[in-house]
Amino acid sequence: MSVLYDLNPNAKIGKDVTISSFTTIYEDVEIGDGTWIGPNVTIFPGARIGKDCKIFPGAVISAVPQDLKFNGEYTTCEIGDRNVIRECCTINRGTSASGKTVIGNDNLLMAYVHVAHDCVVGDHCVFANNATLAGHIIVGDWTVLGGKTAILQFVHIGSHVITSGGSLVDKDIPPYVKAARYPIQYVGVNTIGLQRRGFSSEAINNIKDMYRYIFQKDLLVAQAAEVVKELYGSTDEGKVVLSFLGNTSTGLMRGYSRKSSSSNND
Repeated sequence: MSVLYDLNPNAKIGKDVTISSFTTIYEDVEIGDGTWIGPNVTIFPGARIGKDCKIFPGAVISAVPQDLKFNGEYTTCEIGDRNVIRECCTINRGTSASGKTVIGNDNLLMAYVHVAHDCVVGDHCVFANNATLAGHIIVGDWTVLGGKTAILQFVHIGSHVITSGGSLVDKDIPPYVKAARYPIQYVGVNTIGLQRRGFSSEAINNIKDMYRYIFQKDLLVAQAAEVVKELYGSTDEGKVVLSFLGNTSTGLMRGYSRKSSSSNND
């Protein structure tokens, strides 16, 4: 059977790249060695795709941003190595704000995930079906977004975070935690995820203690940060948490509240 696809001669294709039928690859595209591209994929100009990725049918990579301020400026969409991009994902290129959208290495983007312009996604993340990122979002390493999680523009999400399915995220989520409910709030430390990634019991207990001060002691964030700095500022986990608190962009999500939880169920 003959293979029918549209490959622009100015695209740079690595070794052992598979391009399936009815896929279109435009000019100014670079694809690394060993990447597999399924049928009916569209890869627009500005795409930079790494090695050994798998891109499933219907995905659209590096389309122009869905941003009315976009004025045709040159930008890119940069995707690292060993990423799995499932059916009908859409990943837009950047705007003049940062010039690029970036996705790291070893990520799994399940079907219908959308990553908008100027987002930065770390390594080893899992975005479940229909997770949606608006523009200018930063997501740390090893983060898991539950299905249909929707994230407001400019939100920052720390590393080792997990959100429940259907979460609406309009505030920053700090590292190492579980987040759920609406408005989005702290519901505990991502203990199982941290254990799987080799965090010691001492480190996990320290993280739990830090978040008791931040979310459960009725302290202002600045007050809690001072306590965390004094008690845990010398630990690796404390440094990560304090750095995040010092760079929040939209304000921190709320702490766990039994009152708000029960009222949401009324």
